[in-house]
Amino acid sequence: MMNDNNGPRKRLLALDTSTAILGVAVTEDGRVLHEINASGERNHSVHLLPIIEQAMQASGTDASMLKGIAAGIGPGSYTGTRIAVSTAKTLAWAWKVPVTGVSSLHALAWGGYAAVQEKHADGSAEPSELTGFGPDWVIPLIDARRGQAYTGLFAADGQAAPQRLEPDAIRLMADWVLFLGERLKQAEAEGSKPHTVWFVGETAQHGSSASLEPLLGKAEIQPVPYELEGRWAGFLGEAGLLEGSDDVHGLVPNYTQLSEAEANLRRSSEGSRGQV
Repeated sequence: MMNDNNGPRKRLLALDTSTAILGVAVTEDGRVLHEINASGERNHSVHLLPIIEQAMQASGTDASMLKGIAAGIGPGSYTGTRIAVSTAKTLAWAWKVPVTGVSSLHALAWGGYAAVQEKHADGSAEPSELTGFGPDWVIPLIDARRGQAYTGLFAADGQAAPQRLEPDAIRLMADWVLFLGERLKQAEAEGSKPHTVWFVGETAQHGSSASLEPLLGKAEIQPVPYELEGRWAGFLGEAGLLEGSDDVHGLVPNYTQLSEAEANLRRSSEGSRGQV
């Protein structure tokens, strides 16, 4: 694909609205050209298009320069995730560019770990360089209420994107922490136990000492509050487009479970059938 100046399309527009943060970024070959991260989950539908326009203008980007669009597909806020996915699909169709979906939890894990590395950039050895330890673990958290969190498990080593160890899902934190404790035992037996386990994201609800108590003493446990930034969806999107774009009509949010309204509707429908 070529732009109006007969140059290759190199830039990518990334957007994620799965959390209370509306993240938009324009990236190019692993660099951030412009990024806007705005708070206010209830207003994502109102502000997303103006913020996209602002980011593209600030970076000197028009549609003819884009190689594609990356959208965070969740899991996270049902309404928020739908906004990003539907907007990305509409723009991709209108601008005739590829679209790719990326895990919002993967982006949260990468961004949170990068923030930790930047804060502690003191020249000390990477955890994987410490004798007997494997890469750090990064566990992103987005609150899902009722003691649950949208979460996953990733291994992080240096600046590269964390590698997935467990799938994205909505999980009861009490059960998830117990599972992670068993996973740590297994990793120790295999010689790949992490030196540090980082819980990043919405840690106020699920990163307390009481919540993580079953893991204490099994590794260094570090909860770190972190708000998602659009650039990480962009970096994941660049890699995703290299592997192949998603069908614009087939791109859907990753809800991981039915919304409460959908669940109630299904229960009502099943009850009605039972009365027939």
